[in-house]
Amino acid sequence: MATENRINFWRRNAKVPGSVQPVYGAQHPPLDPRLRRTYPKETKPKFNNLKSKKASSFHEFARSTNDAWDIDEEEDEDFLSTPAPTLSSPSGHHSTSTQDQVATILSFSTVSTDIELAPPSTEALDFQDVQEEDAEYWEHVNGKVVRSSSDAHLNMSSVRSSLQKQQSLPVRPIIPLVARMSDQNASGAPPMTVREKSRLDKFKQLLASPNTDLEELRKHSWSGIPREVRPITWRLLSGYLPANKERRELVMKRKREEYFGFIEQYYHSRTDEHYKDTYRQIHIDIPRTNPLIPLFQQPAVQEVFERILFIWAIRHPASGYVQGINDLVTPFFVVFLSEFVKDVENSEVAALPLDTQRNIEADSFWCMSKLLDGIQDNYTFAQPGIQNKVKALEELVSRIDEDIHNHFKRYEVEYLQFAFRWMNNLLMRELPLRCTIRLWDTYQAETEGFTHFHLYVCSAFLIEWRKEILSMVDFQGLLMLLQNLPTIHWGNEEVGLLLAEAYRLKYMFADAPSHYKR
Repeated sequence: MATENRINFWRRNAKVPGSVQPVYGAQHPPLDPRLRRTYPKETKPKFNNLKSKKASSFHEFARSTNDAWDIDEEEDEDFLSTPAPTLSSPSGHHSTSTQDQVATILSFSTVSTDIELAPPSTEALDFQDVQEEDAEYWEHVNGKVVRSSSDAHLNMSSVRSSLQKQQSLPVRPIIPLVARMSDQNASGAPPMTVREKSRLDKFKQLLASPNTDLEELRKHSWSGIPREVRPITWRLLSGYLPANKERRELVMKRKREEYFGFIEQYYHSRTDEHYKDTYRQIHIDIPRTNPLIPLFQQPAVQEVFERILFIWAIRHPASGYVQGINDLVTPFFVVFLSEFVKDVENSEVAALPLDTQRNIEADSFWCMSKLLDGIQDNYTFAQPGIQNKVKALEELVSRIDEDIHNHFKRYEVEYLQFAFRWMNNLLMRELPLRCTIRLWDTYQAETEGFTHFHLYVCSAFLIEWRKEILSMVDFQGLLMLLQNLPTIHWGNEEVGLLLAEAYRLKYMFADAPSHYKR
């Protein structure tokens, strides 16, 4: 029966998932893992006790279920709070919230939470409200009323079904996103310890030598690159700059001039008939790139991203622009911006000197191009690179943890339904940006880090949630979990453990084909 359902699903869906359709639900950070551990036993939501009809295929699930975290122009998802001003949804609707409207709240089907970009001092969240009022589900989180939106014409039976469905979703708290974007540990460790100072000195010594030993630099970079030397180290490890110190300035100047030569030569053609669809898609996707981080909503930053992506697309006609490539610019942009400003999260890019802006843009373009040169088959027609990587992930997980593999088979969950995004976006939509930057330190230090080693990172990442996965006993619950994994409070420590596990798996399976395949 499971095999027949999968065959019928792919017959109904001839298009490769993600190749044309946008990747939904990935624009927003995952959920707070500490929420899952703060419920008393008697009030813990029954995530597995869904009374609604079980979806028999991913196709039916996609048609009948809205992504709880997606902000879409067609949906009226207002973010409301009692003391704060009302925020408008993309469609422009406004509404208010009081405790008198509890009955109205129960008729909503999609949970959405008021997100505030709180300062670092508010990082410690008060979860007592969630514990005490979970049974009623219209919790006050830090004084905010959790609201949602839905069809106003639901009858009472659908209201009860909707409420049960809401209770299966964790509550997203008020998260200090911007304050947490900086390079720091989740434990709140000081920015510079004795060990870190010693490592920084080693990096400076390597970089100051007339000819930098790239192998030694990779060895030191594997466990993380100090923030002060990360920009120059990334330029070297990506192949953008030569190891010879005397040639670096000359090469950097020439490459920057070459990039802006492309801008003068090609950027005006964005309105031409041949390129207007490409530019239109880029123009739509840019505001969706990290929409909750104000830095990426600045017009100057969005214009930079548009130029970078458009020039790359027309210089690589085999793939052109594909959704997901826009995410790959952000780590480079943030790292190179940090070279000129101390407070990256709250910096005003337009206020920087024009030459500085141009240098950041050109360096981001070339380093992103170097990265994509190694994974371009992920974005060519039918995206064969991603298809092969997802298949390899399935084979690897079947060997590493047969329980998880059989659990997916039992509930008809295909790896392509969740791992496609992991490969397409290099886990950028599953992890906070600060974690992505730390992860890329190791990827650039590894041979084939963005291709081969990424497979083992994805495997380790999946096994990390083993307990949560096995606790879900329905198709919808599994998909919702895998698309909203709670990593919002991850830091360098968690990423370091993930990479260590990935290295262990690579050591065990990479050179053992008989263990890798059945």
